[in-house]
Amino acid sequence: MALKLYNTLSRHKAEFVPIDPSNVRMYVCGPTVYDYAHIGNARPVIVFDVLFRLLRHIYGPDHVTYVRNITDVDDKINARAARDYPGLPLNEAIRKVTEATEKQFHTDIAALGVLQPTYEPRATEFIRRQDGREDMVSLIDALVRRGHAYVAENHVLFDVESMPDYGRLSNRTLEEMEAGARVEVAPYKKGPMDFVLWKPSKPGEPAWPSPSGIQVPGRPGWHIECSAMAGALLGPVFDIHGGGIDLTFPHHENEIAQSRCAHGTSVMANVWMHNGFLQVEGEKMSKSLGNFVTIHELLNTKKFGGRSWPGDVLRLAMLMTHYRQPINWTRTLIEESYSVLSGWKEVLKGLMSFQEGNREYYESEEIPPSFIDALADDVNTPRAISLLHAMAKESDAHTSAYRQLFVSGRLLGLWTFDSLAAEYKEEAERSVDIAPYVNRLINARLEARKRKDFAESDRIRDELAGMGIALKDTKNKETGEIETTWEIAR
Repeated sequence: MALKLYNTLSRHKAEFVPIDPSNVRMYVCGPTVYDYAHIGNARPVIVFDVLFRLLRHIYGPDHVTYVRNITDVDDKINARAARDYPGLPLNEAIRKVTEATEKQFHTDIAALGVLQPTYEPRATEFIRRQDGREDMVSLIDALVRRGHAYVAENHVLFDVESMPDYGRLSNRTLEEMEAGARVEVAPYKKGPMDFVLWKPSKPGEPAWPSPSGIQVPGRPGWHIECSAMAGALLGPVFDIHGGGIDLTFPHHENEIAQSRCAHGTSVMANVWMHNGFLQVEGEKMSKSLGNFVTIHELLNTKKFGGRSWPGDVLRLAMLMTHYRQPINWTRTLIEESYSVLSGWKEVLKGLMSFQEGNREYYESEEIPPSFIDALADDVNTPRAISLLHAMAKESDAHTSAYRQLFVSGRLLGLWTFDSLAAEYKEEAERSVDIAPYVNRLINARLEARKRKDFAESDRIRDELAGMGIALKDTKNKETGEIETTWEIAR
């Protein structure tokens, strides 16, 4: 088994060779905490969580370092804070917004089965540090010293022309980018594509002592944040950098420029991975179209598809499409995911006993090599999911197949032993609580069918369905009578 990954930088898929197999290092751009994360934000979180799990499986949990940042200094944060807390000083309002939004982000992605990264740095922790680690100010100072950045009117800007192969990641020449640029060219810029590393803060905004050569306090530009956090926690060159395809230019292009030019390296990360765009019901997601949906809304409200959805269902729906392909987020997709996941859980429920004493028996099962091979082929989750279908079908004939289904689904983050145990315990308790009432309704339905009152029979069936009860009618071979059994639907 050889792990192969598609590299946006080289534009082909190749075998992944870590710099140091004892410390495989990955950085993924995280959220800007000013509002609920939308479903598009969930895609890289889930995709790179699967890769994190796969790397841990291949190299060992203690030999993988995963960094996903929190951006907590940004113009959008400032605007949200001023809007929501007009009576507070801006810095205090910003703290309220970022703390609340970050907490909600963690709650939402935990429901999606996402593991905690090794490090989750906040941008403001890496503007100026006292422990000798790289920070944004020291990185900017290095760029100025090396002739890749300049100071102008209390700003520090990156000199794009100082980097001959700028644009390599996004496969654009400088001439092409300048011709298509829509940015306002400030009079103090040397070139139209030069971008801000540091800028003066407005009155009341968060501010820090500026890099050398600037007397007024200021704050960092967006791109320099990830360069500093990645450099401080993973080193000047690391293995994998991930994020959404929308970040390729300018964010990731500028990260590469900053990091390479400050450190004097030929690359920032050896492999660059990008997940594809997400649409909602065939259209680009936007508030103006009314199809903007957050993770929180999918989990807790009936905004999308007339009901709320479990996090594991949303996770599986996201993984049904290969990460590099665009995904169309539809009600049909989620309903299919719900049906598939329910079927797999029925197999596990019927064949496994989720008691604590059985944990080692199930968790010690070896994941099939074919399943690992599927994921090792550039995180091919659709192929891995097809193998889960096969395991579920084989579970009746082969006693090990259901254990393989369990450990393989666990690697995808669809369940854990504890989550299944808790779910089935809850179902059992609920079944006991409502059993007398359900049985009375079923008897009333059978009586209605006998007297051919099908309207009443259907009404009772619909009432039970609304309670989450699934009925199964079978004919008794000896008496010819219809008999009904029931279970709690998932």
